[in-house]
Amino acid sequence: MRQKPEEKAKKINEYIDLYTDFLISQFGYATATGLSATLDNEVSHDQITRFLKNSEFTSKDLWKRVKKIVREIESEDGCLIFDDTVQEKKWTDENDIICWHYDHTKGKSVKGLNILRALLKTFYF
Repeated sequence: MRQKPEEKAKKINEYIDLYTDFLISQFGYATATGLSATLDNEVSHDQITRFLKNSEFTSKDLWKRVKKIVREIESEDGCLIFDDTVQEKKWTDENDIICWHYDHTKGKSVKGLNILRALLKTFYF
């Protein structure tokens, strides 16, 4: 039995909320297996992996999700800066965190660790 579009959209939003909350709360590696274990296996790691593999999110999708929150906390007193980089690991075997990422400085995909940094810059002297 096929899911209705509105049911599918609701399920996708639930997965997005679960996954983003999980990423935010992790102090170590965030894996599909770890999320599944956190949820007492109510959602299998295979379901999470398929969801991530079959989902393609753009900057526009991200902005639509965070715009309301950003507008609530935006201020003239500072700004939030995000920067991502890929730490290349040519000789390391692929695993949950060492995999292929597009490196815009090299113009190609490289095997390595994708790192996202967030910096809050305030304008207080």
